[in-house]
Amino acid sequence: MSVCENGAAGKFFIILNPIAGKGKAQRLAPVIERFLKNRGVDFEIALTQRVGHARELAASRPLEDGTAVVAAGGDGTCNEVVNGLLSRGQKSSQPPLWGILPIGRGNDFASSTHVSPRIEEALEMLVSRRYGPLDAGIIRGGYYPEGRYFVNGVGIGFDTMVGLEAAKMKHVQSGLAYVFGAVKMAVTFPPSPTLEVRWSEDGTEKSQTGDIILASIMNGRRMGGSFYMGPDAQLADGGLDLCMALHRSRAQVAKIIMHYTKGTQEQCGGVTRARSPWYTVKALSGGMTAHADGETICLDGKELRIECVPSALRLIGV
Repeated sequence: MSVCENGAAGKFFIILNPIAGKGKAQRLAPVIERFLKNRGVDFEIALTQRVGHARELAASRPLEDGTAVVAAGGDGTCNEVVNGLLSRGQKSSQPPLWGILPIGRGNDFASSTHVSPRIEEALEMLVSRRYGPLDAGIIRGGYYPEGRYFVNGVGIGFDTMVGLEAAKMKHVQSGLAYVFGAVKMAVTFPPSPTLEVRWSEDGTEKSQTGDIILASIMNGRRMGGSFYMGPDAQLADGGLDLCMALHRSRAQVAKIIMHYTKGTQEQCGGVTRARSPWYTVKALSGGMTAHADGETICLDGKELRIECVPSALRLIGV
């Protein structure tokens, strides 16, 4: 953990998604404004107006010395802001300074940091301006051949299909919607594609080929509110954690899913874990469904490359 180098209190540019958390974010906007005014903090709040707007705001905002860009919302808002910050044309001597106020429907990435889900505590951490390095990932392929950044993780197969089902349940709490989606997919039980996954471990290239029902490549630890896809993942170790499971019977898949809620899936047969700075995933038969931080990457993909971007950001509160 570090402290802002010059000790100066730079400006906070807060990008707030008013519909995050089913409108909770908009209700909390006056709370955020009042807190920061009382602390005498220099800040500006910009409300997003549409999908992709947070990315545009983060990409176009001039970043004076000490300015921190803050994502106020859920995982989707965080993902957009990160993509805006990391796709900026102009480069500075230090990685962008980023803060989060986790007030969305899903806050999986925030669960891997020390940022509190309580708004007053999260604001206290924000104004402290204590930060640490944060890795990001970039995935290329599918709808994003040029690449899309992520900070939490990539899901391939079962995980993505569950997420698509959960997204349809607009009036259900995020974690519960994900559970319902997992149950539905376990019942319908679609066939798994044959995938070839390659990675590097201690400088040695490794690979595994098989009918893989689920593969997660994680920077953070949790997805879907209560599923620990990367239980040992670290935010600034220069690597991404792989956890993948071979296709099994319905009963075995149900057992594996229950283990994911505790992060003990490695105890199940057919589960592989690894840590690597990069991965390639090829569909030898069938096609892949994949997402990054909840953003759909492909629905019938054939090849993906995923890489860690070490210390891409400085995150307040980690």
